[in-house]
Amino acid sequence: MNALPFQRACQLESSGPQTQWLVEGLWSEQAVGILGGEPKCCKSFLALDVAVSVASGAACLRQFPVRRSGPVLLFPAEDSLAVVRQRLEGIAAAAQVSFASLPVQVITAPSLRLDTPTDRSRLADTVQQLRPILLILDPLIRLHRVDENDATQIAALLSYLRELQRQFQLAVILVHHARKDSNASRPGQALRGSSELHGWGDSNLYLRRKGSQLTLSTEHRAAPSQDHIPLQLTQSGCALALRVLEGPPAQPDAPPTPLARLRQTLAQLKEPAPVQRLRKLCGMRAATLCAALAELSAKGEVVRDANGYQLKLPFPVSHPIDPQGNGNGKHSLCPSGR
Repeated sequence: MNALPFQRACQLESSGPQTQWLVEGLWSEQAVGILGGEPKCCKSFLALDVAVSVASGAACLRQFPVRRSGPVLLFPAEDSLAVVRQRLEGIAAAAQVSFASLPVQVITAPSLRLDTPTDRSRLADTVQQLRPILLILDPLIRLHRVDENDATQIAALLSYLRELQRQFQLAVILVHHARKDSNASRPGQALRGSSELHGWGDSNLYLRRKGSQLTLSTEHRAAPSQDHIPLQLTQSGCALALRVLEGPPAQPDAPPTPLARLRQTLAQLKEPAPVQRLRKLCGMRAATLCAALAELSAKGEVVRDANGYQLKLPFPVSHPIDPQGNGNGKHSLCPSGR
C-alpha cells in the first residue's frame, strides 16, 4: 500500500505561522494579487505609493507601516516615463524621502507580453539580475493578447506570475480594471474578465469612487480585511499623492425614493402625462409607479384627467378627484394603455 499521510484533527498543530507583512494591512510578504478599480480611480497612484514605500521603508499612504523594504521593479505600460518620474518624485516628497536614492527600477521597454515565451524569459532574467522584493505590472490589459474571459487562457498567464513569485521570493502587484458601473458588486466580483483573477490573489486592493469620495478596500487570504478606507488625492507644492482622510468616509446621498422621483418628474411637466410616459421619465416598473401614484393621490398631491396625471398644487381643486373622475375613488389608477 502507498497511502497518503494522515493525522487526527485533535493532534494537528494548534498554532500556525503569523501573517508576514510587506506593508502592514495592505500587502502580505511575497503575495501575488490584484490592485483593481474602475478607470480614473487612482490605481496607478496607489501602485506607485506602494513602490515608494517598499523601496524607502516609509509608511504607505503615510499610515501603513512597511515591514520589509528593498528594491522594487516597475513596468508602467500606459503612462509615459516622464509622467512616471513626476509622480514618483511627488510621492517621495509627500513621504519625505530622497527620490534620488530610491531603489525603484523602471522597465523602459515599449511593451511586455506575458503571453509570449520570449518576454516571459526576458522578465525572469531582469528579476534575476535586480532581485526586487516587489514587482508591479500596470495594467494587465497591456500585458497580453489573450481572452480575459477565458479561464484557461488567463489561468496560464497567472500561473507564470505565481511561478515567478515562488522562484524569486518576491511579491507581485498586478494592476487591473474593474467593470464600469460595478459599484453594486462585491469588489472582487467587479473585476473585468475571468473569476480566476479574483481567486488568484493572496492580497488584493480595490479602489472605488462614489461621487467625489474615493475609498480603498483590502482583501487577504490569511488576514482580516478592511473596507471603505477614505482616500483623497492631494497636492502640496510639487507633491501630488494619495492620503488617508481622517474620520469615516463621506456617505453618498441616498437614491431618491419612488415618491420623490415621481414628484420631481411631475413638477417638471407643464401638462398632464399618461402612465407610459411617466414610466419612461421616472425609469420605474409599472407596479412601482402605480403604487407611487396611488399614494400621492391618497395624499391629494396629484390629480388625473383624460390626458394623464399632474401635480395638484398648480391646479387647485375643491374636492378629491377619483382616478376615473367619478368622485368615489374605487377605480384603478393605472388602466392599461393610459
